Amino acid sequence: MTQTTTPARPQRAAKPNGQWKIDGTTPLNANEEMKAADNGLNVRQRIEEIYAVQGFDSIDPEDLHGRFRWWGLYTQRAQGIPGGKTATLSPEELEDRYFMLRVRIDGGALSTQQLRVIGGISTDFARDTADFTDRQNIQLHWVDVVDVPEIWRRLESVGLHTTEACGDVPRVILGSPVAGIAAEEIIDPTPVIAEIARRYVGNPEFANLPRKFKTAISGHPSQDVVHEINDVALIGIVHPQLGPGYDLWVGGGLSSNPRLGERLGAFVTQEQAPDVWEGVTSIFRDYGYRRLRNRARLKFLLADWGTQKFRQVLEDEYLGYALPDIAPGPQPETAGDHSGVHEQKDGKFYIGLTAEAGRVSGTTLTALADLAEAHGSTRLRTTPHQKIIALDIAPERVEDFVGGARALGLEAYPGLLRRSAIACTGIEYCKLAIVDTKNTTIDAVRQIEARLADHEGKLPKALSLHVNGCPNSCARVQTADLGFKGQLITNDAGEQVSGFQVHLGGTLAGFENGEASLGRTVRGLKVAADELPDYVERVVKNYSALAGDGESFAAWAHRAAEEDLS
Repeated sequence: MTQTTTPARPQRAAKPNGQWKIDGTTPLNANEEMKAADNGLNVRQRIEEIYAVQGFDSIDPEDLHGRFRWWGLYTQRAQGIPGGKTATLSPEELEDRYFMLRVRIDGGALSTQQLRVIGGISTDFARDTADFTDRQNIQLHWVDVVDVPEIWRRLESVGLHTTEACGDVPRVILGSPVAGIAAEEIIDPTPVIAEIARRYVGNPEFANLPRKFKTAISGHPSQDVVHEINDVALIGIVHPQLGPGYDLWVGGGLSSNPRLGERLGAFVTQEQAPDVWEGVTSIFRDYGYRRLRNRARLKFLLADWGTQKFRQVLEDEYLGYALPDIAPGPQPETAGDHSGVHEQKDGKFYIGLTAEAGRVSGTTLTALADLAEAHGSTRLRTTPHQKIIALDIAPERVEDFVGGARALGLEAYPGLLRRSAIACTGIEYCKLAIVDTKNTTIDAVRQIEARLADHEGKLPKALSLHVNGCPNSCARVQTADLGFKGQLITNDAGEQVSGFQVHLGGTLAGFENGEASLGRTVRGLKVAADELPDYVERVVKNYSALAGDGESFAAWAHRAAEEDLS
């Protein structure tokens, strides 16, 4: 990749932000010291040769609480610790001697053979646990460090791995789940995703970023990779002279300081895409803020620089050429979750299956692999909406496949809320969580759909419900019609109970015509976990009575009176 002469560096800030190209690479906090002392990728050898042999007690604390993440491993939460202790106990007091293991699946692409291997690992080493995540990964729990080398051996025997599934690194690359098969696709991102993964995943040059770095790439007109909340995104667009390529977005992210990504107004060809990705990632590595972890995401740098400066630095310092300008593309008209039965461009069908809140099991994954193969398919895709898609089903086999999947708890025609319900890991396994999420969401969706089944008023065409166990927004609560952020609240009896702050009317590409926007919060509005079904039923019925014809829930929620949202 060509580099031009670096222009004069900006003057140092009065207090260094830890920007390598401005302040130098001297670590300014303990986390940066840990990374500088030894690249996180190097811990694999110690896991295989020491920790897996000698057991959990042999693990160096700096590896355990830091570098293990570079290989997709986090200690899970010890069982039975209530949410009220999350903020008062140390990570060491909260953690169990078992791990969450994240299987990295770039672009969500899986073969039935690969899915069967994940299922077998789950049943053999993870107590039959498995969750589809909203980052297209599959997570397992109850993993013992002594089993990790064998797990890696099995994964790598079928082309899977856990490399940089966590940590201050380029995380999994979100890709359109229907890449290469959808008839309406603008451009197939499969080659770009593969080339970025080949060049950069596991590359030590990009294994010490200020914090995690998230990528999304799609050539589908529904923009089906939640690109507005990723650090860098390439979204399919047609240039009037240059043809199909990508619209470049940067600087999205949620957590406690949510910010939607912005277009740079730059067009990227298929051939340029890996180099442009490298340039954006290098800006984050070299100029990203490292002194304070809560300001170490790319969104903070973009907020300070603005899109014009960001694009100039990208072109002048990292690419060595100017990118063509591009006007905004058309807004999506439909949600990009790919639920249900859809015809592929070759005449076969892909079928999007919904598990309740992404919760499955190793047994289910193995059975799904068998079911797909029995119906002539060897390809599947995970999605950014905690779903899985089976590809290449012949028309005459569709109905039978849908019935077989339903028997496994995977629904091709889910109800209004089950279709969109997303929940993070929650207090069941996560050390950061305050409340339960998976079971709360599953139970609430079942209750709400039963209550609305006979409702005679109008219901929204789509209604997304996201539940998160803490303020970090792994379940994207600020982007949902109904977003619930876990916290402890005081009920009418003066007791501390599990509850949620409520976000209403969040929307990303495909959920509503127009611009993406973050959800609205109503001052003082909090809902106890056991009252969540009552609250959702009440608000949906208020929408039914008060919304205008054709008005989406998100649009109504942003204009509704506070009392109608309470």
